[in-house]
Amino acid sequence: MASSWLYDERTKCWSVQTTMSIGAYLDLAREAHENQGSISGQRSTLATTTAKRIRSRMVSDIVQGAVLPPLVVGLVLTQDRFDALDTSGSFEIGAVLPAEGGDQLSIIDGMQRTSALLEAASSDESVRSRSLRVEFWLTTSVRAMVYRMLVLNTGQVPWTINRQLTVVYAPLLGELESRVPDLDRIITTDSQGRRVAAAQYRTDSVVELYIAFSLRKTSVDTREQVSDEFSRLDFVDNVADQDFQDQFYEAMGMLARLDTAFSAFVDAEEDSKLSRGRHVFDSQPARIGFMVAIGVAVLGRPGANRSPIERKEKIASLVSKQEVLCERLNGMAPESLGDFLRLDVLREVLDRRVGQVGRYERAVYGEAFKVLVEEGFDVPNMEQCWRAE
Repeated sequence: MASSWLYDERTKCWSVQTTMSIGAYLDLAREAHENQGSISGQRSTLATTTAKRIRSRMVSDIVQGAVLPPLVVGLVLTQDRFDALDTSGSFEIGAVLPAEGGDQLSIIDGMQRTSALLEAASSDESVRSRSLRVEFWLTTSVRAMVYRMLVLNTGQVPWTINRQLTVVYAPLLGELESRVPDLDRIITTDSQGRRVAAAQYRTDSVVELYIAFSLRKTSVDTREQVSDEFSRLDFVDNVADQDFQDQFYEAMGMLARLDTAFSAFVDAEEDSKLSRGRHVFDSQPARIGFMVAIGVAVLGRPGANRSPIERKEKIASLVSKQEVLCERLNGMAPESLGDFLRLDVLREVLDRRVGQVGRYERAVYGEAFKVLVEEGFDVPNMEQCWRAE
């Protein structure tokens, strides 16, 4: 089928609209389903009574030959594949996706229509031979795909930021693992594994860290719709910056290195939730507090964003200073490392009786790592950090 190619100068993406059989599209969707866990995990099929009635009507219409609006699919390609695209003729999905499957594919717009197509095809096999339009967005950058989804794709305002990011979940995490060598492991939400060593983080935790780093807030609730327009604008502005993704990866690398350095300490005489150095970053509030502190230092406070040049200089300076601290910690004997960490002080601070424990812990760690960053990672021990709140 003929394809229409357009180049997006703003996000450096190719947009190509083509026509394919419903059967071919569903085979592609199933491949994404098998490789990413669940299509519905990107945007769950709506389960309200009204939604069920509308979907039932949509299924009936499809069986009767209705033509659906174009579905929008995102593909994050390697630079070599992107450069090799033949934009002069028809678009062949098989020539773009890797032979091992469609793990680089994300359904940006059309989850409900995909569900209806699957249902219609299962009830009437002839549906598979009919045609539909699909718009593919081809890019080499996860950042560009996020920006494409947040700003240019209509009808996405009611989504939570977490749901929006979930659409590009697999590419984001795949890029994270390749760009941050200090990470030990990314634990997927579908796996039964748990964090057993430093620099191991769950995928949903990483998404929350991504949001916290961008918004520079410790209290972001990814389960709720983001109604704060200022927060949404801050997030979009950051994602629009070509260097933002690199700065996030640098911050994640800093988190992983400090996590690893802390984990060398084990208090054999103490049996509590903070008896090991690793226990500090077992806590998501601690990880968020660290990422927010780095985010504020690099990006600037919300509403007073730094220039791209300032951001590059800030992150480079912080990485250099933290490396000095990590080398110092890695050379310490266990007793000296324990004295540096002062986990007994942290236990006492966190054991205070408060109404909202989660919010309190985020505030404690947020202030703690703010002090560490402001001191240029040059502190005699962590006590002044733990007592900063």
